[in-house]
Amino acid sequence: MRTYDFAPLFRSTIGFDRLFDLAETAQRGAEEGYPPYNIERLEEDRYLITLAVAGFSPDEISITAEQNVVTIEGGKTEKTEREFLYRGISTRHFKRQFNLADYVQVKDAAFDNGLLKIELVREIPEAMKPRRIAINGAQPANHQIESKAA
Repeated sequence: MRTYDFAPLFRSTIGFDRLFDLAETAQRGAEEGYPPYNIERLEEDRYLITLAVAGFSPDEISITAEQNVVTIEGGKTEKTEREFLYRGISTRHFKRQFNLADYVQVKDAAFDNGLLKIELVREIPEAMKPRRIAINGAQPANHQIESKAA
C-alpha cells in the first residue's frame, strides 16, 4: 500500500490540520481490519455503526465519545488457561476509532447476538440552522384595482 507524506502541505496551509489527520487515520485504518464493521445511513441525520465482536461480552467492551471521535475498545480477560487445538475466533484486544462530523453525537449503544450497534444522530443547534430574516423598512404593497361601474 502506498503511503503519502503530507509534510509539504503542512508548510503551506493553515487551519487544515484536522483534514490531514483524517487522511492519515484513514490510511492507517485501512491496514487493520479487526473487528469488521458496517456503517449505515438510516435517515438523513441518523447513522448506525455495527461491529462484529463475537466472543466478547458487553462488560469487556468500552465506548468513549469525545468531540468528533468515538472510540470502541475491547479486551478479553482469560480467567483460566485453556488448550486450543484450533483457534479461529479472534478475541484479541482491539481499538477502533471513528471520526465524526460536526454535531454528530452518539445516541445509543446496544449489544445483540455478538453485534455491537452504535446509533449516531446529527443534531444541529438552533443557532446554526438556517432561518428566514425579515426585511425592515418595506411597506407591504396593498394595491387595489378600482373599477368603475358602468
